This record gives sequence, C-alpha cells and structure tokens, in this order.
Amino acid sequence: MPKTSWIVPRALAASLMVMSLAGLEAWSQQPPTVRVRGTIEAVDGSLLTVKSRDGNELKVRMTDNVAVVGVAKIAMSEIKQGSYIGVSAMPEPDGTQKALAVHIFPEAQRGVAEGFRPWDLRPNSTMINATVAETVAATDGQNILVKYKDGEKKVVVPPGTPIVTFVPGEKSELKPGAKIIIFGATKKEDGTLEANRVNVGRDGITPPM
Repeated sequence: MPKTSWIVPRALAASLMVMSLAGLEAWSQQPPTVRVRGTIEAVDGSLLTVKSRDGNELKVRMTDNVAVVGVAKIAMSEIKQGSYIGVSAMPEPDGTQKALAVHIFPEAQRGVAEGFRPWDLRPNSTMINATVAETVAATDGQNILVKYKDGEKKVVVPPGTPIVTFVPGEKSELKPGAKIIIFGATKKEDGTLEANRVNVGRDGITPPM
C-alpha cells in the first residue's frame, strides 16, 4: 500500500509536467503578430500591398472571413458618461494623459482589451481602453475620468483631437489610397502577413489610433 501511494503522485506529477511543457511549447509556437499602419498601394484578390508609415512595403493577405471595419469621424459630444472608449495619449508631468486620439467602441465591443498599456503611435505613448466615469467641458477641451478594472486615469482631450468610431465596412473600401490600420496581423514564415480584420479610414481619413 505505501508503495502505491508514492507511485500515483509521482505519475500524476510526471503527467502534469508533460502537459505543462506541451502547453509551453504550443504557446511558444504561436506566430508573432504585428501592428500595421499605412496606405494601400495595390489590391490583388485577397492580397494587399501596403506602404507602411515608415515607408516599407508590406504584403498582407486577408483571410476568407476577413472583417472590414470603417473608421469614421464622430463629434466630441458623443463621448458621454458610460461610453466605452480607447484613448491613445501622452503622459503629462502632472499624471494626466493628454489624448492624441479617442475612438468610441460600439456597445458590442464593450470590455475589449480593457486596461492601460504602452502604445506605439508615438514614442512613449499609451493606450487606455476604459469606461467614461465622468466628463467635464473645459476651456482647453474636455476633461474625462475613465475607469478600467485595475484603475483609473484622468484624460485631457484638447480641441481638434481626432474622435472616431468603428462602423461596418465593405471590402470595396479596400482600394489604392485607402488608409488602414491592422491591430494584429500574423507574421507568416514566408514574410507575408495575414489579417482577419482590416480597419479602413472613411472619407479619406487616416485611422488616428
């Protein structure tokens, strides 16, 4: 009996270790994703040729079920208490965040990527996805208090800050000259990128986030 009581835990431990290593290996094999900002130069079926903002030419293949989402301008007055928003911003010395752009999520996307994190719009920029707890008009724009699951931030939205929202889009909008952003394109072994969602600026605008 004592022999059995030792063998079972050891077998269980070995099994768990194998499962952990398998999980770690699977995680490490996940293909890397990259953020793409740029202008479409050419469209060949499902393949987009994109000139990125740093001047590089990228090949992006869209999946068969790709979602095309329009990025449309919206008034600052649409930022209301209870709105779920994303704010790309720059940290200020007083601890506030100065908005570079605000995107208002549709209700169906409430809670997506909630939190505060570094962002790559500009050096040292940040991204906050959070719910508007309070908004107050000010002489220098609009002051907003946003709350997310791990904290809160005070955000100053200066006049002229791009305010956009996401709307249903069409593949026909993906044409030369269109400005796009892809938040998570998958890098393939042959160097191309694969995307299951492409966000395209409406009416010639550049997605500001």
